[in-house]
Amino acid sequence: MSRPIAVPDRRHRLIVLAICCLSLFIVGLDNTVVNIALPTIQHDLGAPASGLQWVIDAYTLVLASLLMLSGSVADRIGRKRVFLTGLLLFVLGSLLCSLAPALGWLIAFRAVQAVGGSMLNPVAMSIITNTFTDRRERAQAIGVWGGVVGISMALGPLIGGFLVDAAGWPSIFLINIPVGLAAFLLTVRHVPESRAPRARRLDPVGQVLMVLLLGCGTAAIIEGPGHGWTSPPILALAAVAVGALLAFPFWERRVAEPLIDPRFFRSAPFTGATVTAVCAFAALGGFLFLNTLYLQNVRHYSPVAAGLWTLPMAGLTLIAAPLSGRIVGNRGPRLPLLAAGASIAASGVLLTRLTADSPALLLLPAYALFGLGFGLVNAPITNSAVSGMPLAQAGVAAAVASTSRQVGQSLGVAVIGTVVAGAVATAGGFAPATHAGWWIVTGLGLTVFVLGLVTTTPWAAGTAARVAARFDRPQGGVRGASAERLP
Repeated sequence: MSRPIAVPDRRHRLIVLAICCLSLFIVGLDNTVVNIALPTIQHDLGAPASGLQWVIDAYTLVLASLLMLSGSVADRIGRKRVFLTGLLLFVLGSLLCSLAPALGWLIAFRAVQAVGGSMLNPVAMSIITNTFTDRRERAQAIGVWGGVVGISMALGPLIGGFLVDAAGWPSIFLINIPVGLAAFLLTVRHVPESRAPRARRLDPVGQVLMVLLLGCGTAAIIEGPGHGWTSPPILALAAVAVGALLAFPFWERRVAEPLIDPRFFRSAPFTGATVTAVCAFAALGGFLFLNTLYLQNVRHYSPVAAGLWTLPMAGLTLIAAPLSGRIVGNRGPRLPLLAAGASIAASGVLLTRLTADSPALLLLPAYALFGLGFGLVNAPITNSAVSGMPLAQAGVAAAVASTSRQVGQSLGVAVIGTVVAGAVATAGGFAPATHAGWWIVTGLGLTVFVLGLVTTTPWAAGTAARVAARFDRPQGGVRGASAERLP
């Protein structure tokens, strides 16, 4: 059983939570702050549309691919050690991005950033779940954690707009350096070292299959229009991705300690949280990508003006995220999930009427609705992923939810960006071409709503209890998990 970290008092526990949330904030911020700078990067570095997609997806794909591995390594060699390494790599990657002389270098340095970021999220969640041993406190801490995800990502366009206008696009990366170094020093001082008494074995085959699935699949989607969907390179990428998709579950069922334990997916709340994360963050990725290009390339707003237009989204997210955490801690995830799905879908429907000169009465309510939905969805994702799980499995379950977020955002940028790019020529302009993308966002919101209905029933809770019982049973002479379960 993973022993709780010994912290002396509530104040110290809150400091540890704040440090973990600070690391999550800069990783989440970097997911979205870059979006507002895309038109400037496109102009300065001569980037094509597919290049802009890679600036976003190089970060989210590497992050998604390595989250599980980083969590396992941290359990084995020390969570604090991996956390500190991640902070230094993230700071280094940010510095290199700010100095990138060409598009290819920027994409490569974004991947360096993501390697560091992958060492922060799952490790911080393990620290939180082992620091907060009281069930109610732990639920509240997880709610705060989930809320910070939404807050950081919603503030990205606003902060990015001011930075790009004031100091150019490199400044969006330079801002990470002082924050990351502050988190590093605070971690050295306040976060104790911890390891899992029985660390999970590494799963290199599963890790390689995941990288091939995500990398080749996304590359095929982004590069398909440029090379031709039936060209040999695209067909080869698609074949590798499909092969990895088929091989991954086959392998994971046969390895003793898989990268992602297939038994998790017998829990309806866990499966629902995973799919909800993919859908919500795919909607976010598409929303930010399309709106950034629309506001700056079609409406010709400056980066700071474009960021200010997204203020309703950021404001509603700031309000809804902590509110959602409190509701989840007191009443469960059902209400926030239903409201989130309905709000995202309503935003998508409004934006299907987008034109080159749409009035503020259309844009601002649409942005506010999306911010409300996105703010509400993050806390129940994390809560549902770990709900009912034994304590020793909480970090792994939360890492899967974090991975799903990044996969979703990557797919949102890749799929929605590609669909809209392909429609520009026939639709008569960028604004009408986005309608296809907004219908996809609407469908994603409705999916979140339906999942909220299905995965918060007594039947769903029963599936989670049965999964937890399976982990409690001895396997090969060693108990599969702690008997203590998360609320």
